[in-house]
Amino acid sequence: MDMIPNRSFYRIMAGAKSVYAKQCFDEGFIAADWNINQDLSGMLPDDWREFNKRFIPVYLSANPDKSKVAAGLACGMLHTICKGMQLGDIVLTPNGFGQYYVGEVVSEYFYFPSHDLSHRRKVSWYEKVLFREEMSQPLKNSAGSIGTVSNISKHADELEQLIAGSQPPALSHSDESVEDPNVFALEKHLEDFLVANWEATELGKDFDIYSVDGERVGQQFPSDTGPIDLLCVSKDGKVLLVVELKRGRASDVVVGQIQRYMGYVKEELAENGQAVRGVIIALEDDLKLRRALSVTTAIDFYRYQVSFKLVKG
Repeated sequence: MDMIPNRSFYRIMAGAKSVYAKQCFDEGFIAADWNINQDLSGMLPDDWREFNKRFIPVYLSANPDKSKVAAGLACGMLHTICKGMQLGDIVLTPNGFGQYYVGEVVSEYFYFPSHDLSHRRKVSWYEKVLFREEMSQPLKNSAGSIGTVSNISKHADELEQLIAGSQPPALSHSDESVEDPNVFALEKHLEDFLVANWEATELGKDFDIYSVDGERVGQQFPSDTGPIDLLCVSKDGKVLLVVELKRGRASDVVVGQIQRYMGYVKEELAENGQAVRGVIIALEDDLKLRRALSVTTAIDFYRYQVSFKLVKG
């Protein structure tokens, strides 16, 4: 495999539980469907927001039991597969046996009427597969994330080395400026830890991380101004909650950031009658943040505490 600068890497599920992975590998393609049963040639703008605006109603018409959140996710992921992926980008597809098929996108979009596999891109699959056990923990987390499509390009260097057959160097925290390396390491996994222990948190009493068909999709939820750390919904379904996580101290800049996310959720995702609120979670706040939050009633602030100790048995 030749290393191509700036190419993107995507983890794409080939059906629930990788049911279509072998077929995609054998026949040289990757595909999706989402019950949008029409040829999308000539209807794929560069901006996914334009695509979503046009096809969310189509999706909801074909799937009347789905929410706007589910519709937005489905259309966004469909656009990524059909248009967002560029020639030369790399696809990882789990085969259901702890391995990932790896291949290069070699065609533009084409339509092939077929149940669950209509919207396709040709992929030149490599003979080499990647083993999940070879991956670093951060890459395992990204490659194992919920949802059909996940952009894992932030792990490009590690993936290039794994595909080339060399083992990436062990990840280490060598920054000597870190006062407490235990806290530093735990903070890097703050989001995953919060998600894994959500039900035990104060917020988990009243809110659930947003799920579609039993799968949590609210982590790193895509929006038109960047990914939302956590999108949650109240247990009675009346409130959508935007959660922004900040390692260390949060400043007043985060207020504008979370308000942009909240505006997107209000305009694009909220159903009639659903309210939108925000929560900022950080280790510390400051005076500027407290002043900014004092004039809004829709955003709350929570501090997190990180501790690590050994107890002799």
